[in-house]
Amino acid sequence: MRVFKFGGASVKDAEGIKNVYDVLQKVGYEDVLLIVSAMGKTTNALELVIKNYFDKSPELSSAVQEVKKYHNQIVMDLFEDEKNAVFAAVNSQFSDLEYFLANNKSPNYNFVYDQIVSFGELISTTILSHFMTFMGIQTQWLDVRNFIKTDANYRDAEVDWELTQKNISKNIKSKILNITQGFLGSDENNFTTTLGREGSDYTAAIFAYCLNAESVTIWKDVPGVMNADPRYFENASLLNQISYREAIELAFYGASVIHPKTLQPLQKKEIPLYVKSFINPLLKGTSVAKGVDLEPHLSCFIVKKNQLLISLSSIDFSFIMEENISEIFALFHRFKLKVNLIQNSAISFSVCVEDKFNNFNELNAILSKKFKVDFEENVTLYTIRHFNDTAAHTVEENKVVLLKQVSRETMQVVTKEI
Repeated sequence: MRVFKFGGASVKDAEGIKNVYDVLQKVGYEDVLLIVSAMGKTTNALELVIKNYFDKSPELSSAVQEVKKYHNQIVMDLFEDEKNAVFAAVNSQFSDLEYFLANNKSPNYNFVYDQIVSFGELISTTILSHFMTFMGIQTQWLDVRNFIKTDANYRDAEVDWELTQKNISKNIKSKILNITQGFLGSDENNFTTTLGREGSDYTAAIFAYCLNAESVTIWKDVPGVMNADPRYFENASLLNQISYREAIELAFYGASVIHPKTLQPLQKKEIPLYVKSFINPLLKGTSVAKGVDLEPHLSCFIVKKNQLLISLSSIDFSFIMEENISEIFALFHRFKLKVNLIQNSAISFSVCVEDKFNNFNELNAILSKKFKVDFEENVTLYTIRHFNDTAAHTVEENKVVLLKQVSRETMQVVTKEI
C-alpha cells in the first residue's frame, strides 16, 4: 500500500479537490491510503471559533457561520445536485460542532481546542470522499480516531503504538482508495486528541509504519524539499535526494516541509518518503531514503520567526551548574516552551525558545525569583546546515546578531531586524 498525504493548500477550494482527483488519475489510486488536512486556513478559522467561545463573544455564531459558508461554497462548486448525500453529511458535521459548543462543560482549553479544531479534517475528508465516489472511484472513508490511539495530552498527544498497530492492521482494506484525516487521534475515553500542529505528515508515517507501506508521498505546492524557504531566500534549490539522517537533522531544526516526528517511524522500517508537487505530479521531487551518500552538499537554510531569546544570570554571581540547568529545563517542560538553541557560560544561560502556548509570563514570574531574567521578543533564529562564509553573510547582513553558535556542520544565529 502507498500512503499519500495532501495538506490544506492542496484542498483549499473546489479546484484543489478536482486536482487531487487528477493527481490520482496520473499516479494511480488502487491500494492507496489518503491522509488529508483541513481545507485552506480552516484550522485558523476554527481557532477563532475557540477564542470567541472562551471569550463568550457574541461573534461566536458568526465565526461558526464563516467556516460553514466556506465549506458549503466548495460543496456547491463540486456537486450540482443538492440531493447528493454530501450535503447531509457536511451538515451533520456542523451540527455536531454546534452541539459541542452548546453543551460542553469542560473549562480545559487544550481539551476544547482538540474537540473543535478536529472538525476541519473531518469535514474536508467527508467532502473529498464523496467527490471521489461521485467521480467513480470506490472509496472507504475512515475515522482516524478509531485507529490512532493516544494519551490525553491534548494538542500534543503521544501515540499508543501497540493499540494503534492492532487497530490499523485489523481494519484497513486494501485494493481500494482509503481516505482518512491527518493530525487527529483519540484517547482511552474516545475524546479527540491532536498530534501537534502540522501533524498530518506524522499521521501518514504512523499508518505507513503499521501497514509496512511501500512508500509515503507528501504532496506540496513546491517541487520538493528545497535548501531554503523561497519566501525568504532567492534562488532556493531543490534537493533531489537526501538521507533519513539529513532529513531528520533538517526537521529537528525546523524545516517546514517535513514534520519532525515523521521520519523516525519511516527510518525504522526503511520506508521511502517522497516530497512531490501536486501541481506537477509526474516530476520526481525529493526522495528521502537510506544512504549516507544521499546527503546534500548545498548549504540548507531554516528560518524560525517569532522566537523568544531568554538570558538568565545568577543574582549573586554564583555559577550556573547542572542542578540549575536541570531545574530550568524542568520549568520549560512544565510550561511547554520548545527550546531551539542553548548557550551557557559560567554565570549565564541563554536559550532561544518558541512559546506557542503563551506561557512565558507565568514562567518568568517563577524564574525571576532565582535569576536575573533578560528577554528579547520577536527574534528570528536562522539555522544553516553545511554552512560556509557566504551562507553566514546571507543571514547576518543588515541584522543585529544577538547570539551565534557554530558546530562542525551547523551554524545557528539569533537576529533582530535593524
